[in-house]
Amino acid sequence: MRNVIVAVLALLSPLFADEVHVYVSLDEEHSAKVLKDFEAETGVTVVATYDTEATKTVGLVQRLIREKSDPQADVYWNNELATTIKLKEHGVLARYVSPAAEGIPAEFKDGAGYWTGFAARGRVLIVNTDLVKPGDFPKSMWDLCDPKWKGKTCMARPATGTTAAHAAVLYVRDEAKADEYFSKLASNHVTWLTGNAHCMREVSAGRFHFGWTDTDDYFVAKLKNSPVAQVFPDAGAGEAGVLYIPNSLVLIEGAKHADAGKKLIDWLLRPETEERLAQSATAQIPVRPGVKVPDHIRRPDQIGTVMHVDWNRV
Repeated sequence: MRNVIVAVLALLSPLFADEVHVYVSLDEEHSAKVLKDFEAETGVTVVATYDTEATKTVGLVQRLIREKSDPQADVYWNNELATTIKLKEHGVLARYVSPAAEGIPAEFKDGAGYWTGFAARGRVLIVNTDLVKPGDFPKSMWDLCDPKWKGKTCMARPATGTTAAHAAVLYVRDEAKADEYFSKLASNHVTWLTGNAHCMREVSAGRFHFGWTDTDDYFVAKLKNSPVAQVFPDAGAGEAGVLYIPNSLVLIEGAKHADAGKKLIDWLLRPETEERLAQSATAQIPVRPGVKVPDHIRRPDQIGTVMHVDWNRV
């Protein structure tokens, strides 16, 4: 009988442990230290599972859908928003309106309380300044289709992460134009790479003149003194605008450590966390107005035209 009791207690102990299981699609090098500090401040143990660069967001999203009947995660920290809404549609998410989300604009919150966005990145062109002079810098996403750059540009495959979200945004805005864009990219021999960080590294190394990436990957290159510049494309009056993609946080339906999961979500959604992510190497862009940022971060209101997005359609 004693052995049976011990076995039952062992099975039940995860339900009462002061721990939280979180799946994370933001790069581990940026998110792990934030989660460690949450542990230190709260005493809650974090068990984190990270996505890979090659399967960014898609791998963990598929896993969460497979685990719906027996969820292994309590919280999902996604590095974008479109696949978060896909999880909502699959019934994977629980409603949770965090009190810490006060001050986050309504466009970055689900009206029914299933997700909250924070800490965005801009989609930018990273340019090798040894290969491209300032007067020749690209100004538009269509410059990747210009024959003078044939075979000299790169982009992550538009199947995972923020690149997949970006592609979906283009199709929502104008399907015919999106078809035209990707067809012309192929004709102009753009090189498809495994992720945004891969594009950043290849442009930094001079293997390509320029390519698509996110602002966080660009700043990683700058910290390494790489010869690169960033361009916010199509930001002029009347142009398509710059796309900003927020991180998103959700509580998982049926979470085994729901209270600890809510505590983690509350902690991550504080203005202090957005400020810290802005000050870090990842240089995330706060979605809250008024959060202090370093001089090198360009807020949307400093850029020009910003692309407005219906994320539910995306």
